[in-house]
Amino acid sequence: MSMHQCILRFGFRLFICSLIAGCILNACPSTSAEDAVDRLQVPRLQAVQQARAEFAAQRKTIARTDGYQQYRANLHVHSHFSHDSRGQLPDILAAAKRAGTSILMFTEHPAPHYDFFRDGHRGLQDGVLLIPGAEQSGFLVYPTFSLQGITTGSPQELADLVRGRNGQIFVSHLEERMDWKIAGVSGTEIYNTHADFKEEKALVAALKNPFRLFQLSVAIQKYPQECFGAIQNYPADYLRRFDQLCQTAPHTGVSANDAHQNVGFGIRWIADNRGTLEDALGEKLLDIDLSVIPDSEQLRQGRKPGDLIFSLYLDHYEHSLRHVATHLLLKELNEDSVRECLDAGRCFVAFDWLADSQGFQFNLQSNSSTTQPGGRTQLDSDCRLKGRSPLPCRWKIIRNGEPFAESTGPELDLQIQQPGVYRCETWLTVAGSDMTWILTNPIYVDSREK
Repeated sequence: MSMHQCILRFGFRLFICSLIAGCILNACPSTSAEDAVDRLQVPRLQAVQQARAEFAAQRKTIARTDGYQQYRANLHVHSHFSHDSRGQLPDILAAAKRAGTSILMFTEHPAPHYDFFRDGHRGLQDGVLLIPGAEQSGFLVYPTFSLQGITTGSPQELADLVRGRNGQIFVSHLEERMDWKIAGVSGTEIYNTHADFKEEKALVAALKNPFRLFQLSVAIQKYPQECFGAIQNYPADYLRRFDQLCQTAPHTGVSANDAHQNVGFGIRWIADNRGTLEDALGEKLLDIDLSVIPDSEQLRQGRKPGDLIFSLYLDHYEHSLRHVATHLLLKELNEDSVRECLDAGRCFVAFDWLADSQGFQFNLQSNSSTTQPGGRTQLDSDCRLKGRSPLPCRWKIIRNGEPFAESTGPELDLQIQQPGVYRCETWLTVAGSDMTWILTNPIYVDSREK
């Protein structure tokens, strides 16, 4: 008998489902309706899982010839330093390695009892580069010095302070700050997982029904990545604003995982047959008698009193980190190289939960040079946007915020004869639906000198 069947049999189901629903609803208020509920139907989850397997079998290895190596980075990650997470570094590192991540850029919530810069996670650990930062005053902040005890009067002052000493700062949760005009920032999020979830009004409404949520919790165990990915929508508002900002000054677009692992529940063994039901942050909800659960002895095998014997997270670090990432083109893996790359905009965002984007390339080639995303060049007599993908896909070229050209296949070759700000999107057909796979940073093409 499974743990969920035990919970159902002994009357815990409605309580636990209501509990999780309350956690989700409190953490994620909704704003607009979408069809995520339909995407959580088991036949749909099965079809998406099959599509992911087919993509993995079909993808081709592409060697880079531009002198760069592609590294997968997760920005906007919280750990136990933040008040709303209990994530321990060994667990986060293990999840990152399973997701294929090489760089973790943390964004802790600042607090008086610790210094996120001095005390935060830093350095190369088990092959993963850690960089400390904060989610502060509407930004993702990655300074080069401690901000503890420093106050600023406005967002612009904070941006000036961080950038003035070669730090990086990105506008976060753009849906709340569409009117911000902050000079000199490194860039902005062009996708945020939490913001995406907030759009799912139909899903949040369904989660108010404990019976529906119980069904979802069972699906999460069987299709965890597909369930997490069901929230994915095209970030139209984010990209519209990003395009506007890039036409005023170069901005680097990054993805935000907003990873906390703080939605779910667990059962902890206390002693003998005594246990407790806890929320995802370890807060005790009630005492329970483990003897009423037929398989509790099996769950306790290899465990000791004080250990969790069962847990279910709707936002497990592994699935959150795998969902989306910012891919950086670096010469070597160190903090200085990461900071230089983010300043240059030499990166792209990929929803790797759909398919591994390793090897993807997009650049502009002319008679005299090759320009990577984030770079600026001059219109030449033969300027061509070039792309290579490990999977056949639909290429969409956006110029100055407007659709410019489309093509399909594993490669892109498009001549351009106009100046402008050019970025690329790639799309995949997943279980009958078109889904965004890759969003590049723009290439800035200036008019030809006369």
